[in-house]
Amino acid sequence: MLNVAGELSGDSWGIFTFLCAALCNLPALPALNCTEELGPGRSIQKTYDLTRYLEHQLRTLAGTYLNYLGPPFNEPDFNPPRLARAERVPSATVDLDLWRGLTDNARLAANYRAYSRVLCSLRALDAQGTAELRHRLGHFCSSLQGLVLSIAGVMSSLGYPLPAGPPASPGGAPAQPGGAAPNDFLKKMDDFWLLKELQTWLWRSAKDFNRLKKKVPPAVVTLRMEARGF
Repeated sequence: MLNVAGELSGDSWGIFTFLCAALCNLPALPALNCTEELGPGRSIQKTYDLTRYLEHQLRTLAGTYLNYLGPPFNEPDFNPPRLARAERVPSATVDLDLWRGLTDNARLAANYRAYSRVLCSLRALDAQGTAELRHRLGHFCSSLQGLVLSIAGVMSSLGYPLPAGPPASPGGAPAQPGGAAPNDFLKKMDDFWLLKELQTWLWRSAKDFNRLKKKVPPAVVTLRMEARGF
């Protein structure tokens, strides 16, 4: 006799019961779990991308701030000699061969220290001119803070120790080498050189991170066996 759809014969029930019992008593089966070890490669790429983004941001910020300072600082051909007091920001003017001859650790540490000090100086800028200037300066400082943290992450992922930050004054704020400018013109000169040196640092850092990411192997994908039961 033919079975009607939806009904099970005695033999079918027996087979079904046997399969259920077999499945319930199977040992835990190993499962493959694909895990990606990010490593320093992705961190370096993100740091490189952030550096290029800051280069773009700085072009807009510098134009707005130099216009706020007024002539001669906003004139295209204005290129004064750097004063000794402008050393509050580490100079990016270093012999290229000498810079490339440094170890990766030394270059990363120099970048970290430089941007830490630049960030302190940027936050001290006189940005009372316009709401637009204050907004751009605040946004840029947030992005630069992200770069400092990103460089620290790269150093950590490569096993390098984090260098000491900028020295602090007795009041807790980062010290400004050379003290306050004695007059308004020298204060503007300090601000001019701050932006000029920052532009060079970002340009060189982008090249540093681009070379570094080519030296570091890409992320590794590993397969891990895990025991999973029913």
